[in-house]
Amino acid sequence: MNSEPLRIGILGAARITDLALVGPAHTTGDRLVAVAARSRSRAEAFAAEHGVERVLEDYAALLADDEVELVYNPLANSLHGPWNTAAALAGKHVLSEKPFAANAEEARSTAATALAAGVTVIEGFHYLHHPLMQRVHELLDDGELGDLREVEAHITMPAPPADDPRWSFELAGGAVMDLGCYGLHAHRSLAPWGGGEPRVVGARGAERYSGVDEWVEADLEFPGGASGFVRCSMNAQWRLTLRVVGSLGEVTVANFVLPHKDDRLVVRTGSGPASTGHTERTERLGTRSSYTYQLEAVRAHLREGAPLALDVHDAVATAELIDSVYTAAGLPVRPAHALATHHDS
Repeated sequence: MNSEPLRIGILGAARITDLALVGPAHTTGDRLVAVAARSRSRAEAFAAEHGVERVLEDYAALLADDEVELVYNPLANSLHGPWNTAAALAGKHVLSEKPFAANAEEARSTAATALAAGVTVIEGFHYLHHPLMQRVHELLDDGELGDLREVEAHITMPAPPADDPRWSFELAGGAVMDLGCYGLHAHRSLAPWGGGEPRVVGARGAERYSGVDEWVEADLEFPGGASGFVRCSMNAQWRLTLRVVGSLGEVTVANFVLPHKDDRLVVRTGSGPASTGHTERTERLGTRSSYTYQLEAVRAHLREGAPLALDVHDAVATAELIDSVYTAAGLPVRPAHALATHHDS
């Protein structure tokens, strides 16, 4: 067993990095080798606060650093595809924040580059690595819920400030990009029990700013006949729930996106509340961070060759589903740009 720490380089100084990478790396004993940000002073402040070993001048210098083996990309959405591609071309493995790219075409290009370079590029759907979501899959697999009939995901949050990158069309913002992608991916993770990948059969939404969705609802259908529904909003109360209904019962996850905040899973079986056979129980699967489970999965793959639940093909399929939702809702697909035209965050 190879227990050598991962040697991680960080692009930018995004707020999510503390929760998504710094904390987990300190837990797992992996090294934060280097960071580069839009200014050296910003990178130095980040390194001092989070225990990063070195500060580099820019993103290109980080990709050229021989000691960095895994690049973490938490930049604005529009910078995911271009810098994931650049890192792969530099021979680095990548852990990218979702979404993997601004649109499906860019995702396919990035995936092709990663495959040709022989590196691992992972989209950060951390929730999938937590025992909570794995338990949902087990309940379907062992037959307790019966045949898959319905899936419903609600991912909503209060509105970010007006100048937040998530409200920028050019930076590939929007409710689907930031939130809805979780619900769409959770639906896709149920494909083995739905007879295959879900497809979009209808969608609707509203813009907050030109081209940028404030909320979107999407209706989906699995090949086996099960229905799906995703609602995402960046102007509502916090709600991060997933409900999976089968022919024999259903399961509701209180917070499938951030299980470290609420790890409850409620299982109901029987034909309904009035049935004498109706039962309900609550399971708790632990509040250890899903981001820590994710980093451990990446380490196991890179050090021991363990299989990963996510790969570039999965990332492309999710990007295609996102584009389908936007198209069905009459909203524009996010644009892709060359690196020279981007601004980081």
